[in-house]
Amino acid sequence: MDDIFPSNFLWGGATAANQCEGGYNEGGRGIANVDVIPFGEKRFSVMNGTMKMLDFDNKYYYPAKEAIDMYHRYKEDIALFAEMGFKVYRMSIAWSRIFPKGDEKEPNEAGLQFYENVFKECKKYGIEPLVTITHFDCPIHLIKEYGGWKNRKLIDFYQRLCKVLFTRYKGLVNYWITFNEINMILHLPFLAAGLLKEEDEDFEKVKYQAIHHELVASAIATKIAHETDKNNKVGCMIAAGVTYPYTCNPKDFWEAYKNDREGYFFVDVQARGYYPNYALKEMKRKGLMPDMEKEDIKLLKENTVDFIALSYYNSQLISSDPNISKLTEGNIFPTLRNPYLQISEWGWQIDPLGFRITLNSLYDRYQKPLFVVENGLGAKDIIDENGNINDDYRINYLKEHIKAMKDAINEDGVEIIGYTVWGCIDLVSASTGEMKKRYGFIYVDKDNEGNGTLKRYKKKSFYWYKKVIETNGEDLE
Repeated sequence: MDDIFPSNFLWGGATAANQCEGGYNEGGRGIANVDVIPFGEKRFSVMNGTMKMLDFDNKYYYPAKEAIDMYHRYKEDIALFAEMGFKVYRMSIAWSRIFPKGDEKEPNEAGLQFYENVFKECKKYGIEPLVTITHFDCPIHLIKEYGGWKNRKLIDFYQRLCKVLFTRYKGLVNYWITFNEINMILHLPFLAAGLLKEEDEDFEKVKYQAIHHELVASAIATKIAHETDKNNKVGCMIAAGVTYPYTCNPKDFWEAYKNDREGYFFVDVQARGYYPNYALKEMKRKGLMPDMEKEDIKLLKENTVDFIALSYYNSQLISSDPNISKLTEGNIFPTLRNPYLQISEWGWQIDPLGFRITLNSLYDRYQKPLFVVENGLGAKDIIDENGNINDDYRINYLKEHIKAMKDAINEDGVEIIGYTVWGCIDLVSASTGEMKKRYGFIYVDKDNEGNGTLKRYKKKSFYWYKKVIETNGEDLE
């Protein structure tokens, strides 16, 4: 039948170490940038590098310290994923669990053993781990000592991390992502690259230097992965979402085109192997050209990724008219309010067709397999007196997006490896630090202030997604 997903399609869910693990000071782990991002009104200022916070301050609450304590509960959680029938589980490595300071010569065995245990637990249930090497994690020591990713030395430290991971987990992990949402450097530079805004620096230029270092590091990681195990598949990843012009005014279309290209730029380098002309022209024009070494060009050219991973939550809308300014929220990028779309409780525009358009745009551009590694709905869930959570709104959101993905595959011919629903178990929201902004099929008893038993409850969507996987996407009702 034409309307069924490929038989080897990888259904599953996704988390990030800093949003679910906790255990921030256990097993020899060091402190990372993601640990010192507080809950509350200062969160965004810390994430974008304008407020310096390199240690804990008793005035603030830091949700990543405990998160949902998956560090101690991973067996229970993976068993629940297996009950849903997951074929794949996307997760990430906490860099400071492997190299506590980031620049050590030898890794921390306790951290290596922890992830080995997690991967073996996945394999026990036939779940394929999809591992993000760096999901915004950067050891604090690398920021204090070297200035984060603006320093070329981080390429060497990242290379050391990759060698250790690919060697230790050979045969346990075959799907890797080098950097989560690499385009977030432009928007949240401390979160994405450990960058702080210093008075004596051109912060935009610093960002592009850090981008270059991450792009080179990604190419090196791809090279090492392929050399270590021919079965390894390596992907890049962007926060994606098509941009619509506000009107049919060509100026609006041009703004939308440029906005999309801002994200494509990263994938252009990682999937095609070179800096595109439009990016080189713009960087030269604005004085943002990064320092490059001769071998960088060769590394980028020879070590392109095997697949393109993406997060998709919402589309965007843009205008060339500065007077049109009615904004709504999105995945970090605020956007003009689209009158044709509904919005979530957090103001994110719900656009399944935009998902199909985004998938087509990426596949048309790169002709490489896609992996949808984040898609989901953040919402407030209520437990009734019987302990049930009826999250029909989440089911409806996911159903419509899966239909759009099915259309992209079957009607448009887009090649997609798999689909991992973001926050398959409730976790700390990256953007707001909240727990009440829930994405999961599994409810975790914890509130925004850190109170709760951490007990897990299955939501209505848990049973719905189980059926979706069982029928390979055929039964979405």
